[in-house]
Amino acid sequence: MMVLTTIRDAVRRDWRRMLVIGVLFAVLFQVLMLVALMVRFQSLPNYAIGYDWIGNVIHIVRSTPSWSDIPPIINQEWLIEIGKMNYDYGTGISEWSLNVVPVRMAVLFILGALVAVCGSLLRKDHCSVGTSRTLRATTGLGTILIAMTNATMSWVVCCAAPSWVVGLAMLGLGVSTSLALETMGPALNAAGFGLLLATIFFLAWRKTRVAEPVMGELKHA
Repeated sequence: MMVLTTIRDAVRRDWRRMLVIGVLFAVLFQVLMLVALMVRFQSLPNYAIGYDWIGNVIHIVRSTPSWSDIPPIINQEWLIEIGKMNYDYGTGISEWSLNVVPVRMAVLFILGALVAVCGSLLRKDHCSVGTSRTLRATTGLGTILIAMTNATMSWVVCCAAPSWVVGLAMLGLGVSTSLALETMGPALNAAGFGLLLATIFFLAWRKTRVAEPVMGELKHA
């Protein structure tokens, strides 16, 4: 219970920072993906399309027979598409694009908030330099896993499907190998959240261990 209380106090103390970092993380990650696409393909986007996300979600809920199918479909629903259209082939084909997906942005917002909690607890923790570096590395690894598996870039070479594996293909990994790794996305995403939550609970536990002897001394004073 003391661990949960410590986490609750950290959230209550830094909730504004959590909100700001969460929003910035979600927005800046979209910008970073767009810049990465422009640098990789050496071209600027020439089209942008907005979608009626709310209307589409309502239509999905109303028209999907199975409730279990609704969340996965909504998870892939786009809000904005920005990319490069090649008009050499009839009406045009999208060579690459960034797809802004609200559900993925919500995940990135939660990621930013969790990173803020880790940062808050790390600032208050008096662990050794080696332990501090390990905890920061664990936080960084968890962040990379979640951010990587929530990337929504598409490339015509990868069947134009917006997916995190497009980034791997862009970095030089074989397209077939990248697409074969796509099914690992949920597991890697869960592993990233697991690392961040484990770090938060470990830091809170360390804080309670430090506080207990101090409280004991005060009682006997």
